[in-house]
This record gives sequence, structure tokens and C-alpha cells, in this order.
Amino acid sequence: MIKEYGQEVFIFAEATNGFGPKEEKALATLAEWSKDGFDKVMVEHKLDAIITPGSSFSTVLAIGGYPGISVPAGYDKDGVPFGICFGGLKGTEPKLIEIAYGFEQATQIRKPPTL
Repeated sequence: MIKEYGQEVFIFAEATNGFGPKEEKALATLAEWSKDGFDKVMVEHKLDAIITPGSSFSTVLAIGGYPGISVPAGYDKDGVPFGICFGGLKGTEPKLIEIAYGFEQATQIRKPPTL
């Protein structure tokens, strides 16, 4: 029996590659959804990026293996900053950095924090 949080758990985990039949199926499903969803929308509409408020979309991008970048976009009524996320297809990191930099330069929204 493996003790919870004991060294045995690490030894057992090290002996695996982390992927079983369920994980393989999940990855295949994600790849299919990405191809028929995000990739398709980006290509069909000839988009350089998809833009969303906040950073929560970055999790969706990460799960699909897509690049994303978040930059400051404004402040709420209490002065708390919020961002905007730019996401793109695999291999479009240079374009996303260019877009994010252009947004930052155009808006000049970021204020250095007070110390």
C-alpha cells in the first residue's frame, strides 16, 4: 500500500509517464475540438488573434497548447487593474507580442504601482 504523501508516492509517480488510456483519449478529443473549433475559426476568418477581457481565456489557450499574452487594459471603479488577453494559433507568438505591444503603446493605460 502506498502511503499518502510519502516517498513511495514519488517513486510510483516517477515509474509512470503520466499517460494512460483516459489521458490519451482526452488529448485526442482536445486535438479534435481544437482542429474543428479554434483553429477553424482562426483560419476561416483570417484572424491574427482572438481578444478577450481578463486573463481567464489564457487557461483555455494553454489546455489546447495555443499561445496567449495578457496586458493591462484598464482599471475598475475601485482602481483595481484588469487586463486583456490576445490568443492565437501555434507558432504565432511573434505576432501576438507585436499586437500586445501595439495595444500597450496605443493605450498607455498602465500606471506604475505606488510604493
